[in-house]
Amino acid sequence: MQEQELSRGLKNRHVQLIAIGGAIGTGLFLGAGKSIHLAGPSILFAYMITGVICFLIMRALGELLLTNLKYHSFVDFINDYLGNMAAFITGWTYWFCWISIAMADLTAVGLYTQFWLPEVPQWMPGLIALVILLIMNLATVKLFGEMEFWFALIKVIAILALIVIGIFMIIKGFSTNSGTSSFTNLWSHGGMFPNGINGFILSFQMVVFAFVGIELVGLTAGETEDPEKVIPKAINNIPIRVLIFYVGALIVIMSIYPWNAINPMASPFVQVFVAVGIAAAAGIVNFVVLTSAASACNSAIFSTSRMIYSLAKDKNAPVPLTKLTSRKVPSNALFFSTVVILIAVVLNYVMPEGVFTLITSISTVCFIFIWGITVISHLKYRKTRPDLVKLNKFKLPLYPFSNYLILAFLAFVLVVLALAEDTRVALFITPVWFILLIAVYKMRKTKANQANQ
Repeated sequence: MQEQELSRGLKNRHVQLIAIGGAIGTGLFLGAGKSIHLAGPSILFAYMITGVICFLIMRALGELLLTNLKYHSFVDFINDYLGNMAAFITGWTYWFCWISIAMADLTAVGLYTQFWLPEVPQWMPGLIALVILLIMNLATVKLFGEMEFWFALIKVIAILALIVIGIFMIIKGFSTNSGTSSFTNLWSHGGMFPNGINGFILSFQMVVFAFVGIELVGLTAGETEDPEKVIPKAINNIPIRVLIFYVGALIVIMSIYPWNAINPMASPFVQVFVAVGIAAAAGIVNFVVLTSAASACNSAIFSTSRMIYSLAKDKNAPVPLTKLTSRKVPSNALFFSTVVILIAVVLNYVMPEGVFTLITSISTVCFIFIWGITVISHLKYRKTRPDLVKLNKFKLPLYPFSNYLILAFLAFVLVVLALAEDTRVALFITPVWFILLIAVYKMRKTKANQANQ
């Protein structure tokens, strides 16, 4: 029987925009006010540092994926270099990460819809969005790429509009209720580090959250038309995107309004658009974050189904989950992930809010684990496969220094998470998740060995 393969239906423009969408989170539109309030203008340095680290992580990921074009995702190379147990733990952890992101974003879809339709129950828009996204994902992988392309384009247009309008306001010396728009606002209100080094360090917690999902490009490898050309291009453009979309947007925001005049509870985008006289500013930004939440949920459905498919191919999940439709879409894996997301949405309304915050905090700690294990796999590959290294044109710069720099940064972020009260609990509970996975793996292994005797 011929082995079924996923369709290579993702074109260059799809992958480029998936990469942009992964690098720009809803955190920029809604959470930027809070992070500016915490760190002041030094938030710019936090984004630059994290952007460099994420670029290096993606270079390591890209190098590994291009060593073997049969890899469907990073779980495949983890299986090769760190063994089946590491692949099992990583795959199910990544699946859990995106399930919790989907939970959060479907909740957000309901909340953002109530901005226009306050009488609609919060659960309804989330359910409708989930059904539509499932149908679209079941059609073809190209349709998933098309949806992500347009979702990401909306985010890009909103940020570019803010930057263009903002630069015009700064050049004209536009007056706001907080004074005159000028680049001097960046350093004339307590300097670049107004809250000292403490505020700067604590801001990394939110900044790292904003980059979660950047590794999604690594899951498109098995379905990309020309991976050897497209994936390096998508990864190499990350630094430019970080500079334009994060650093550029934040420089403009803090030049129009001094950092201490920005409301931490509101979107700075709304503040800027309102200042320039756009009456529908709140509605426009609400539309952008609504599509951003739908985009994240779309990515979650795609990534969880591909991860389950990959796990099932390695016998780390039930074999029926490898089934592909005639259009080469993993239908069983898609249904399985969507049903779990749906249960999670129901639980989200039944359970107290604290439990939900805890789940999303645990998911962030798990993302740090995913990035770390990718870098460790890269170290192992470089040491054990010099033959593949010689052939690979897309190498991680400054190996092995880059690997140790990334691991040191991720350890630093875990320390920062331990300092913040709301994330500290997740840090202590996350090991329970890993212990549970190890126990399940050992039980399955014992069962398989007994069956083979």
